[in-house]
Amino acid sequence: MLSDQTKVLQFRGLLGVWVEVSSTLIMLALLFVLLSGAGGHTLVVIAMLVGSIYLHELGHAWGNIVQGVPVRRIVLHGGGGFCESAGTATARQQEFVVAMGPIVNLALWALASLGEYYLWERVLSPARSAEEFGRLMQTIWPQVAVYLVLFGKINLALCVFNLLPVQPLDGGKLIKLALQRFMPPAAALKIAGGIGLVFSILWWPALFLVYASTGWLLLFAPSLYLHLAMWRGEIPQAAVTNRSPRQFH
Repeated sequence: MLSDQTKVLQFRGLLGVWVEVSSTLIMLALLFVLLSGAGGHTLVVIAMLVGSIYLHELGHAWGNIVQGVPVRRIVLHGGGGFCESAGTATARQQEFVVAMGPIVNLALWALASLGEYYLWERVLSPARSAEEFGRLMQTIWPQVAVYLVLFGKINLALCVFNLLPVQPLDGGKLIKLALQRFMPPAAALKIAGGIGLVFSILWWPALFLVYASTGWLLLFAPSLYLHLAMWRGEIPQAAVTNRSPRQFH
């Protein structure tokens, strides 16, 4: 996964949380522009994708802040992003923090879908004549509706993707945290590792299938070694627990 943290841009974002942009994100955006063209549509798609990832990480940051856990920064890189806290969260606090990322994406999908529905039902469809409808179709609103659909699809895809039960995605963290409610942390770590191992093995044929059918190449693959070590109990519980409050992808 493209996740180096060579900082090229830093600014204070929403909620007062510092945001750092990695060089790999800039490189990936430039590659996308090179392959797709530097048209307005390409730039809008890049902005929607990066914005959605940022809001996902901001959801994690908000989950920390409302529970009294300070946030050090949000980092955006070529493989996604992470929210780094400046304190340690309990297991119960981590559940809320981790869940907030996919919840934000799900909420953005719902809002975009409602916005698109409103435009067609309240702005475009009520045209009294074919001529009026034709004039409306020449305005900005049909294009806005198209982009709302795309924005919604991007966020729904991010929500589903992040809930896959592999490390370091939110789904992998949530399944481990959920298991800890019913069993010792070491046992929960082993079971979560076994589930992640199965998904890590299936990941590669699924990756090629997605690329062959859609042309999209996902620049992320879960670590077989990490999940195998978790399943065997060869990785200390602290090695995963200590990372959890710091990096939420």
